[in-house]
Amino acid sequence: MLFRSRVWLTCLLVLIGVIAASAQIDLQSQAKTLVTNLAAHQFDKVEAQFDLAMHSILPVSKLSAAWDATIVRAGDFKSIVGVRQEELQGYQIVFVTCQFANRSLDTKVVFNSRGQVTGLFFVPTTAQSPSAPAESSAKTADISGDWLGALEVGATRLRIVFHITSSPDGLKATIDSPDQNASGLPVSSVQLSGSSLTLESTRLNAVYEGKVSADLSTLDGTWKQGVMELPLKLKRVKDKAELAPPRRPQTPTKPYPYREEDVSYENKAQAIKLGATLTIPPGKGPFSAVVLITGSGPQDRDESLMGHKPFLVLADYLTRKGIAVLRADDRGVGKSTGEFSGATTADFATDTEAGIAYLKTRPEVNPKMIGLIGHSEGGIIAPMVAARNPDVAFIVMLAGSGVTGDEIIVTQVELLTEASGKSHEEAIKAGEKQRRILDVVKGNIDDLVLEKQLHEELTGDMTDAQIGAIVRQLNIRWLRYFLTYDPAQALRKVRCPVLALNGEKDLQVPPKQNLPVIRKALVAGGNRNFEVDELPGLNHLFQTAKTGSPAEYAEIEETMSPSALEKVAAWILRLQGTVERLQGRGSQTSKP
Repeated sequence: MLFRSRVWLTCLLVLIGVIAASAQIDLQSQAKTLVTNLAAHQFDKVEAQFDLAMHSILPVSKLSAAWDATIVRAGDFKSIVGVRQEELQGYQIVFVTCQFANRSLDTKVVFNSRGQVTGLFFVPTTAQSPSAPAESSAKTADISGDWLGALEVGATRLRIVFHITSSPDGLKATIDSPDQNASGLPVSSVQLSGSSLTLESTRLNAVYEGKVSADLSTLDGTWKQGVMELPLKLKRVKDKAELAPPRRPQTPTKPYPYREEDVSYENKAQAIKLGATLTIPPGKGPFSAVVLITGSGPQDRDESLMGHKPFLVLADYLTRKGIAVLRADDRGVGKSTGEFSGATTADFATDTEAGIAYLKTRPEVNPKMIGLIGHSEGGIIAPMVAARNPDVAFIVMLAGSGVTGDEIIVTQVELLTEASGKSHEEAIKAGEKQRRILDVVKGNIDDLVLEKQLHEELTGDMTDAQIGAIVRQLNIRWLRYFLTYDPAQALRKVRCPVLALNGEKDLQVPPKQNLPVIRKALVAGGNRNFEVDELPGLNHLFQTAKTGSPAEYAEIEETMSPSALEKVAAWILRLQGTVERLQGRGSQTSKP
């Protein structure tokens, strides 16, 4: 969720994170950004923060003239050297102390209760009160080292590591996100002024602004990325063992007792080449085979997250049981070409169909026993593909949904809000608000109309700039498709055997909401060969969990419950046995 526009949890957690973060508007950072935009002559960005009165009083032309006059008076802008905040008659006033070539001035920014700028002045710098403690100053060498902290986004906790080094050219840094399997992410600039530290990454569209503690042991500040502004406190790492990856005992290690091939194949319909791994059991074959389908967000072939590799674990288990497995990087990820952004669930379904076509070319694979296993959004894609492809022998839905995306998201918001410690009543209100937002999104395509209606809904919760950024995130093809697509329509057309599994503690695709609908759709379509089951004690990733909260995903050492792995493998092998018995009777064209 941290570094990608759409994360592995579905868009829901992004929406929760946005709403949760908006309650913590950092006006000091907002004022500093305003000054930075002034210095860059990006006056339209400054005006975007104004309230209606300021729009008429200080349009871009007058704002530009006012800044030019300040430069004439004080000299070229050099840097921001300080910031302080006061409250007066319900207004928050932020003074950004700026160093110009000839003198220092305070940029006085007045904010209303909605976080909009309602006043902007350039005034002589006010001396700090003698009673105020002097700001400590850190030296470049003092902050070199590793710093570890965590971002709290809704019910999700993501660890962040800064690696800061000192060089003759100044400070350098990289960022790791261990729970997202990301390391060495570049930092564009590192600035240290007194005890104030700023790290900026243009690649991540992120900025961290914090203070170095007097004892040089902590960094305390704010992480800003896109519309999110989240508190982030990091501590200096004294023992490198703190940075060691978490234990993942189920992740297999080579050599494997089966063949593994790095392969590629084309989705000719959309001119995409998919990079993948094919694992083949020992022996002659031909073998039953499955295509694994990842959940939402840009995923690699192992569906890597939080230090776990669920699809590697699943592929290893199934291949050891005699089932060939094909797992691919999502389009635009790893060795796969194409663009992930802009694609919908229906587009991803064509990537899966390309995988089926590839398996049919492999002599080791039994073409009459090619099935699909989809997790989360992949559990929506599997029946979508099977409904229109009679060659699909079976499907396994792991935490696949049976209701429309908007219903999933609203329920997720309620469950995850409560899991984060809020009361049941607060969770219901959060769900109701989420539903109103999604109704606005479903009813409007035009950004201007959408922004106007979201302003009405979110007034008081976040700034105009944040609302504008949310509009751009919400008005995407994938989300619009996901919100209104009804998986039950495809399920009613599926004729092959179906295994639908959900964890009892799944808070993202709740079993009580989805499994009955899946069962009802299969029955309505006349499918008699299916099994729908709720697995006790398991979460959305099919880990053995205490609460099911996403905050537990990284903390749990288990990647996938042995009971879930065995359930899937045993079900497929039973189908295989049925096919073999039918073939032995000469019914080679029969479906299992």
